[in-house]
Amino acid sequence: MLKFTPILLILLYATAMWFFSLWRLKAELNSRSTPLDHPRLKPMLERLGRAMDLPPIRAHVYEIAPVNGLAAPDGRIFLTRGFLDKLDAGAVTEAELASVIAHELGHVAHGHGRRRMVDFAGQNVIRVVLAGVLGRFLPGIGAWLANLAATAVSARLSRQDEFEADAFASALMVKAGLGTAPQKSLFRKLDALAGGRGTAPAWLLSHPRTDKRIAAIEALERRWGIA
Repeated sequence: MLKFTPILLILLYATAMWFFSLWRLKAELNSRSTPLDHPRLKPMLERLGRAMDLPPIRAHVYEIAPVNGLAAPDGRIFLTRGFLDKLDAGAVTEAELASVIAHELGHVAHGHGRRRMVDFAGQNVIRVVLAGVLGRFLPGIGAWLANLAATAVSARLSRQDEFEADAFASALMVKAGLGTAPQKSLFRKLDALAGGRGTAPAWLLSHPRTDKRIAAIEALERRWGIA
């Protein structure tokens, strides 16, 4: 039992850190968000709700400038003020922002927030165990390699979550009568809207490459007979 004590301590620490980060995120969102009542988006929220046999979808505005969408761990959906500014400037359409909301609903529906907590704990175990093992054979760079491996695992799991949320959004957009075209057109704009992806290798990215996301949606279209 004693030999497993370090791993149990790591899991407890990771769990505590996760809940602390959730508390901090909730406090941030509560203090810097307002209900989404943009007149051009209300019809979109109604259509998404009807497609799910629900009242209009409720969403919130996160009052920050970067362009992004967010599914909070408590199930709330957010668009940033930066995204709404792009709508008002004509850079994105109402249907494109509806696809963002649908995507974030996909994260909620698939329970990605809860899954991420388990992933986070597992990645910390991988990081510490690998650092201990590699550090014996590769002093000085063992910890760096362990961190790189844990980061790669985290990125891969995150990309899987994004593909699942994309697929949910595609199905919901089709059912709402909006189709997948807005989803794909927004993906083609996102790199420029968000300021670019940087130069990180694909296997360290938390989101799939744009071409892969569009290809996955088009594969769904062919499967559904709507290509």
